[in-house]
Amino acid sequence: MSNIEMPLVLFSVLSQTAIGLTIMNSGRQIAGDDFIGEGRRQWGIVLAFLVTGMVASFFHLGHPLQAYTALKHLSTAWLSWELLGVSIFLCLALFGFFTEKEKKSGLVAFLTALVGLLTLVFMGMTYAPPGYPALNNALPMVFFLLTALLLGTSFSAWFTPSEDRSWLCRILTVSLIVGLVVYLIVPCIWLSGGTVMAQTAEAWIESPLYWGRIVIGLVLPLLLIWKIKDIPPWLPLIILIGELLGRAAFFQETVHAASNIGGL
Repeated sequence: MSNIEMPLVLFSVLSQTAIGLTIMNSGRQIAGDDFIGEGRRQWGIVLAFLVTGMVASFFHLGHPLQAYTALKHLSTAWLSWELLGVSIFLCLALFGFFTEKEKKSGLVAFLTALVGLLTLVFMGMTYAPPGYPALNNALPMVFFLLTALLLGTSFSAWFTPSEDRSWLCRILTVSLIVGLVVYLIVPCIWLSGGTVMAQTAEAWIESPLYWGRIVIGLVLPLLLIWKIKDIPPWLPLIILIGELLGRAAFFQETVHAASNIGGL
């Protein structure tokens, strides 16, 4: 996509972290886990990630104060649906934070997680335009869902006692393996596609951002979990760095179809 687009990198990764955390929160409450003393703090972290990402996204806009006008195009633009989904997610997360003591957050967590999943779909459609042949498919949704799973699961360890983290380790390990397989195979598939798709594959394979994402965000966490048999508090930060590198490669190294106009 020709440049890193750091505001979009931060917005997409941090908002997907918030969605992933809420999905894990909802799953734990459905499973009957005790959240005494942790529910409001977890909602606070969800809001911190989401609001930070939303503030970062304003630096991508020419007129930030008019961002709400995007809602006028729900019938024609997936970006409008993305904005709507994020806005509803924010409202539900705020409601969950302020009603935690009233024991209503179980239902709110489920509804927020459901809206979060729909928002991931909207995000995937927003970043799958026809002008980018390599991404004009379901891959953006897959990438974003992996980000939500990896970061949501790892940051959930902050709110889970060490003796209860074995199931989180299993989920995170499987997610890391799936992510590693996906990110290694996708460029190989692109190489067998059309000219622009093959150019995208070559750009990704030659990019330090891509390999930084593979090594720092996937291989290193896998080795650490295998060695430690736990999710230490600092591990989610390493995975977050890897996701930011991968998202930067997503925006910078993906080739637009127009770049090949006039070429042989």
